[in-house]
Amino acid sequence: MEYIYAAMLIHKAGGKVSEDGVKKILTAAGVKVDEARVKALVAALDGVNIDEAIQKAAVTVAAPAAAPVEGAPAARKVDDKKKVEDEKKSEEQAAAGLGALFG
Repeated sequence: MEYIYAAMLIHKAGGKVSEDGVKKILTAAGVKVDEARVKALVAALDGVNIDEAIQKAAVTVAAPAAAPVEGAPAARKVDDKKKVEDEKKSEEQAAAGLGALFG
């Protein structure tokens, strides 16, 4: 988790998340740096809009899917289910690179 925190700190400070930056923060915090994890983190975050990923994660945690209203047309239920599935797939794809760090 400290690797993610280091990347988030760099990003929040307006810097570019790089291997050197993550290593410096981890070292300053007294963490023994694992080069492979640093490389994996930086590679996983390459091309990721961190602000958007944080915002999506906050929405996902804060707003669980609502149950369908009784008497709603079947077509609407199918559309809602499809929308939820599409959103879930999108979130999974966005987090796919980050998942490798915790394997």
